[in-house]
Amino acid sequence: MWIDRFFEHQTRRAAQRTGRRSVLATLGKVMVGTMALPVLPFDRSAHAAGAHRSKAAGPQAQDETACDYWKYCAVDGFLCACCGGTSTSCPPGTEPSRVSWVGTCHNPADGRSYMVSYNDCCGKTTCGRCECNTNERERPGYRLGVHNDVNWCMSNDSTMFHCTTSIILGVQE
Repeated sequence: MWIDRFFEHQTRRAAQRTGRRSVLATLGKVMVGTMALPVLPFDRSAHAAGAHRSKAAGPQAQDETACDYWKYCAVDGFLCACCGGTSTSCPPGTEPSRVSWVGTCHNPADGRSYMVSYNDCCGKTTCGRCECNTNERERPGYRLGVHNDVNWCMSNDSTMFHCTTSIILGVQE
């Protein structure tokens, strides 16, 4: 049949032009490249602007151990304020993740929006207290750079997640 002859001819031609070593080298490069892809830095600036808190300031507006605290609008994890640290510092024995995600949260007290960096604290087992999963403006999991359901301790020596901090980076002008 003509289709069999065509594919046989193309296969033999490709085998004459390329060696096994070059095919294996190419496959190795592809495998190494795809393993390094998840640890590349991400540009989140397009998604960081414009998120707003719809809730009015309530009795927990200043409680850093409550999930409805205004700067936890995009947090996903256990709050370090309940785990021996503060909302901006990791507990003793842990270290901040080298990579993080950001969100823009609206402070109802002053009516301004702030860019907040969420850093996981790594090095101990999971804290297990004050779990918050607000996910405001979260993106689907196939867009890793704008997704908060990731163990961001992946770039640290210890990949164990303990808790999450939220650090204000700036205010919207």
